[in-house]
Amino acid sequence: MAPILVMGLGNIILRDEGVGVRALERLAERYVLPENVEILDAGTLGLGLLAFLDGVSDLLIIDAVRGGRESGALLRLEGEEIKRVEALHVAPCNARLQELVALSGIHGSTPRRVVLWGMEPAIIEPGLELSPTCARLIDALVDAVVQELRAWGVRVTPVGAV
Repeated sequence: MAPILVMGLGNIILRDEGVGVRALERLAERYVLPENVEILDAGTLGLGLLAFLDGVSDLLIIDAVRGGRESGALLRLEGEEIKRVEALHVAPCNARLQELVALSGIHGSTPRRVVLWGMEPAIIEPGLELSPTCARLIDALVDAVVQELRAWGVRVTPVGAV
């Protein structure tokens, strides 16, 4: 496993609930990352994600996050702040982010740095398309993730500039 893991969470068949996965897809389409960075479409794996945290030193999570803000608003949370996130995933088999991070410590694989970049969803209902608001603002979420990685010292290169 790479020392840095960028993980997109969410259920893409529930519109904005899948914004983390959609942002991860866009990141992979537009940027080249070094070998020490792995991206993972974690979808709705829940506790199955623990196995992917072995050997990870830094974890960047992208997800839909309810916080009572305007639809499409971005939110950055780090470390202990993540414990206050309202669980959004609706499948009963899904672990909440708080549980996942806590259990990774018991499992012996807590990353030293955990950052969540989230977007406030507009529509959570069956469907494959993001809401117009989230679709319009998803590039801002990807840009925030790229800037976070660069702040960590990761060389993020646009596709075609390699």
